[in-house]
Amino acid sequence: MVKKTGNKKLNNTSMDIANNINTDADGNPYKIGDIVLASAGRDENRLFVVVGILDKDYVLIANGRSRRVDFPKKKKVRHIKPAAAGDFKLKDLKDGKFTNLIIKNIIAEYIKNSIKINNLK
Repeated sequence: MVKKTGNKKLNNTSMDIANNINTDADGNPYKIGDIVLASAGRDENRLFVVVGILDKDYVLIANGRSRRVDFPKKKKVRHIKPAAAGDFKLKDLKDGKFTNLIIKNIIAEYIKNSIKINNLK
């Protein structure tokens, strides 16, 4: 998928992103599949899933709606907070990759479980 912006062409397919992802960056506290809360920027107070790790300072996040898997948000680690560790099942991933539907379901299940826990208190 080629996206034109001004006089630049951005080729930002999920395959290109996958080639640049480091699945185990030293010093990065997050892992792929973790649910995080954005604490800065226009995405503040929104839930996302970590879909890639670039290095110890940056991760790629998506929520399946405003930030899709095809164009994940590059976010500094210090601008996100952990919400929950990723407990998704690898067999649920399509060809070992996240889809927008899977990410939406992960976030929806987390919210549903959070509401249940809060109602029990």
